[in-house]
Amino acid sequence: MRDWIVSIAIGVLVGCLYGLLRTRSPAPPPLALAGLAGMLLGERLIAIVRMML
Repeated sequence: MRDWIVSIAIGVLVGCLYGLLRTRSPAPPPLALAGLAGMLLGERLIAIVRMML
C-alpha cells in the first residue's frame, strides 16, 4: 500500500511541476499508459520465468 501512495504522490508532484513550467507530458496519456502496461507485464513475465527456473 505504501508503494502505491508514494507512486501517486510522486506522480502528482511531477504533474504539478509540468503545470508550473507550462509544459505538456512528453507522451500522450494513452501512449504513456500503454508503455506502463508493457513495463508491468514484462516485470511479471520475468518474475514468472525466474520462479520456473
